[in-house]
Amino acid sequence: MPLPPAPPPRAEWATRPERSSMFWLRVMTWISLRLGRPAARLVLHLIAAYFLAFSPAARRASRNYLARVLDRPPRLGDLYRHFHTFATTIHDRVYLINDRFDLFDLEIVGEHIIQDIGAHGRGAFLMGGHLGSFEAVRALGRRYPRLDFATLMYEDNARKINAMLSAINPRVQHNLIPLGRLDSMLKVREGLDAGMVVGILADRSLDAGACVELPFLGGTAAFPLGPFRMAAMLRRPVVFMAGLHTGGNRYHIHFELIADFSDTPAGGRDAAVRAALARYSACLEAQCRRAPYNWFNFFDFWQPRDTPAIP
Repeated sequence: MPLPPAPPPRAEWATRPERSSMFWLRVMTWISLRLGRPAARLVLHLIAAYFLAFSPAARRASRNYLARVLDRPPRLGDLYRHFHTFATTIHDRVYLINDRFDLFDLEIVGEHIIQDIGAHGRGAFLMGGHLGSFEAVRALGRRYPRLDFATLMYEDNARKINAMLSAINPRVQHNLIPLGRLDSMLKVREGLDAGMVVGILADRSLDAGACVELPFLGGTAAFPLGPFRMAAMLRRPVVFMAGLHTGGNRYHIHFELIADFSDTPAGGRDAAVRAALARYSACLEAQCRRAPYNWFNFFDFWQPRDTPAIP
C-alpha cells in the first residue's frame, strides 16, 4: 500500500516561535492610552535595543535586507532604526484600532481607487505585505463609513490577532476571515458580493511550495501564488496597499491598482495571475525603496544563493 504524500514543507518564517505576550501587550496598551503617544514612545527605544541585542536571527535578516535596499553595508544605527520603526508601527496600532486618527498626519495616495471600488459595490482584494502598517487602512473607515473591510489570514494567526485586537479595544468588531477552513472561500465570496474590501498580506505563505521566484531587491525571492489565484477565480480587482511610517506621527498610505480579473477568460487566468504577482513584487520593491526601514520580514526572505556578502 503506497504511503500518502508528505505534506508540503512549511515556510521558514512559520517555524519560528512568536515573541509575544498578552500580558505585556495589555501593559503597553494601558501606558499608551493613559500616558499618551509621546510618553509611550520612550519605551520603544528599550524594545528596539532589546531586539537588536538579543535576537541574532532577526539582526542577520535586518542586515541582509538593509544591505540590499540601501545599496551599502548597513551601520549599527541603521539596524537600530529598522527595529525601532517596527516597534513604532506595532505601538501605533493601539491608537489606530481605537480610531485615534487625530494623532497622525496621514498622506493618502491613490484614494480615488478606493472611491471607485466603493461606488461600484463589487468588492476587491487589498494586497499588502509585511511593510509598514496595514492597520493604517482603518483611516479610510472614517471617510467611507459604508465601505466594509475584512482581513483574510491563516487560522492560527487569526486567533492570535483577534485576541490581540480584543485586548487593545474590546468594543471594536474585528472582521477576520481565517484561511484553511471549508467555508473560508464562501465567506470571502459573500463579503465581496456585499461590496467588502478583503485585505491580505500577500508576501508570505505557510506552504513553502506554490510560490513563484521573482527578482526582488537585487536577488530572487519566492512569492505565493495563492492570493492572486483566489482573486482571479473570484474575478475581482486587486489593489496594492502600503501604510509607510515616515517619521514622527506621519504615515504615507499608498494604493495602486495592479490587476482586475473581472473579465479575464479562464484560459488566460494563469498568465494574468503571474503578471499580477510580478506587478505586486515591483510595487513592494518600490515602496521599500521609498521607506526602507518599514520592511518587517525578519527572516531569510531571499534564496540562499542570492545572499550578499555583508561585512
